[in-house]
Amino acid sequence: MRITVLGSGYVGLTQAAVLAHVGHQVICADIDQARIERIQKTGAPFFEPQLDDLVKAGVEQNALSFSSDIEDSVQRSDYIFICVGTPSASDGSVDMQYIKSAATSIAAGMTSRKVIINKSTSPVGTVDEISGWIAAELETRGKNLSFEVCSNPEFLKEGSAVVDALRPDRIIMGVNSDAVCDELRRMYEAFNRNHEKIMFMDPRSAELTKYAANAMLATKISFINEIANMAEALGADAEMIRKGIGADPRIGYQFIYPGAGYGGSCFPKDLRALISTASKHRLGAGILAAVEATNNAQKQKLFELVTSRFGSDLSGRTIGLWGLSFKPNTDDMREAPSVALIENALAAGATIKAFDPEAMEVCASLFGDNAALHYCPTKEAAIDRADCLVICTEWRNFWSPDFYEVKSLLKTPVIFDGRNLYDPMYLERLGIEYFGIGRGLSAQKNSSLPNEPSRRAA
Repeated sequence: MRITVLGSGYVGLTQAAVLAHVGHQVICADIDQARIERIQKTGAPFFEPQLDDLVKAGVEQNALSFSSDIEDSVQRSDYIFICVGTPSASDGSVDMQYIKSAATSIAAGMTSRKVIINKSTSPVGTVDEISGWIAAELETRGKNLSFEVCSNPEFLKEGSAVVDALRPDRIIMGVNSDAVCDELRRMYEAFNRNHEKIMFMDPRSAELTKYAANAMLATKISFINEIANMAEALGADAEMIRKGIGADPRIGYQFIYPGAGYGGSCFPKDLRALISTASKHRLGAGILAAVEATNNAQKQKLFELVTSRFGSDLSGRTIGLWGLSFKPNTDDMREAPSVALIENALAAGATIKAFDPEAMEVCASLFGDNAALHYCPTKEAAIDRADCLVICTEWRNFWSPDFYEVKSLLKTPVIFDGRNLYDPMYLERLGIEYFGIGRGLSAQKNSSLPNEPSRRAA
């Protein structure tokens, strides 16, 4: 099939590369010519495991090409994916300008029937809006061309986007036409061979499914963080509680890891959008509002732990920081807990020595040239002569450090673990003060109980 993907971000570039990988002829188009040229020369403008290799292979096999000429790209394909940004507006609603621009560009370039597939996360009713924008532009052009618009929400996780795209759990299709159902089934045939993954439904249900999924996952995270804070106050161990409730198959272990809060481009933005939608329709969204408030408060947790140990004035203190990205295997720092910590610590007078395997350039672009924020070549350099170690991201190379070396490098042997990576009792025996999320009190009270280090999939 001849396919054009509009947008070269996480979703667009991954979608284009994966569709080319299975044999489709794909154009990845973006109005940003400089971005397209960069991709052609050096690969993805962001870090995503396996993506550069997939892009390179697609280009070498003449299955994947790039363009900044949107109208030409539309004319050359029968199927057009919209994979553009949908940022939050000031009131929490979705800024639809990029989707509208994409829709009008599609209509401006159309010379034959097109199937338009919206993959951007956008409010319920977006398929109808896109249809209206395209129809209006075609009328302005005096053209009577047939087209179909459908919803195909993405469920990619940053850090594993390629794997998720190649082996999806489900493929949601919001479609109004039986004919389009058949066409899309053929398009996704390579991803549906093991067992049936395609779920056809109406477009509005598909659009809401995406928001509901992210809201549910965000809810699980905020819930366990609230329980962790309760455990801390009551002298219980949040990690033991996690294991106890996770053993219930109705709950499961996924997304119930206590931590410093969620970030990234999806959960915060999509939760705000769903709350905004509920408000516009005069519906209650008390649970969603509480999830958001809990997460915003949780992002302050690490700084609160640091100041409870060292005082509110951190002048003359140096913080060794491991992890900047909102999660492992990405350089994305959008709404990351590390941002809140850095902002608060700098305002309190601290010096920060940071290390992250991928996100230090992104951090530098966010905070500019700040004399109190240093970027270190290794995790060891980040804690050398620091007053404490703070962990914001659970990169794999942080899981099993040489704690004897950590202790020798730190001026004060104190660890603030925002991801509960370590065994408090073991560190206590080594003479290292340990502050986790929901674990500090229980580490002292239950030091005789067996406990193994916490581990999660990155």
